[in-house]
Amino acid sequence: MYGGPGREPATDMSYLSLEALTRRFGPAAGVFDLSLTLERGRTLALLGPSGSGKTTTLRILGGFEVPDAGRIVVDGDDVVPLRPEQRRFGMVFQHYALFPHLDTGENVAFGLASLGVQGPETERRVAQALALVDLAGYERRKIGGLSGGQQQRVALARALAPEPRVLLLDEPLSNLDPALRERTRRELRSLIRRVGITTVIVTHEQEDAFDLGDVVAVLREGRLEQAGVPEVLYREPATPFVAGFIGRSSWLTGVIRGSDTLEVEGAEWRLGRLEGRPAGARVRVMVRPEALAFSEKGQGIPVTVADRRFAGSSTFYLVTTARGSAVEVSAGPEAAALGQKAWLVPVSTPADRDHLVAVFPEEAT
Repeated sequence: MYGGPGREPATDMSYLSLEALTRRFGPAAGVFDLSLTLERGRTLALLGPSGSGKTTTLRILGGFEVPDAGRIVVDGDDVVPLRPEQRRFGMVFQHYALFPHLDTGENVAFGLASLGVQGPETERRVAQALALVDLAGYERRKIGGLSGGQQQRVALARALAPEPRVLLLDEPLSNLDPALRERTRRELRSLIRRVGITTVIVTHEQEDAFDLGDVVAVLREGRLEQAGVPEVLYREPATPFVAGFIGRSSWLTGVIRGSDTLEVEGAEWRLGRLEGRPAGARVRVMVRPEALAFSEKGQGIPVTVADRRFAGSSTFYLVTTARGSAVEVSAGPEAAALGQKAWLVPVSTPADRDHLVAVFPEEAT
């Protein structure tokens, strides 16, 4: 149907381009000057909290909102002037929008008639789309008799039946319980790879974005904070917002003492990414739980263990510093006890330490 290579390296660097998209609903609401590019057959995950503009962006892509400025270019064509049905975009809504009075095949066929598809060609398209989502032979099944995961796949099949150029997914996993969500996410990832269709997904869940997105764009209040592969967002956050929003993080205060030396709440840390920062500059220091370790008495930042949470493969300790900072530490299940006085140091491996600590100017937000 699509012949796309899934997630194999692509040669077209800008199959889908969002160019300075702007849609204002008020002084602080909407999408502002948003630019992104996506290769053919790749998946872009739009990630952010409520009000970040991710759903508005998806609606602009689908043609349900008209931008005040900017372009959307697909395979060289600006689609902004086109109506939704003319763009050849497939849309899967958050609540699937399936028709309970129609059977599975009729749901998948819905919309094909408006494209001039009739008779045997409709049957072929329906069967092909259902086979793509592993529901071959389900044409006559009632929607009410399908599981939540199966209903999602029917919604996907309906979006794929018209053979769209781009697939748009609006919070496709939000209606599922945790166990079904993980399994369905795995199935969805496999489906997108197999079909090889260029996809844009909206989610507020980091795990969904990281699992499904080849590229993740973090939005905040309608503006792009950072876009990149999940590993870069986690290990090299560009802004304090991304550092705090992606993964688990704690914040400490520090002072630059040299090109590779940082004083953090009275303790000296050596980091490899402090070049260009003036000595004496005050900074905010983001640390991941796995960036820290408990040390021998008298070494590092003195802390008190305030809480302990066992989470299977990891145990997280919440500690407080003498200056009142709350810090989360990942360590072994017997590393510390509640109420214990302890000391914190960065982990000993420089590469791990440098990629799990981010330093920002004190005034950065």
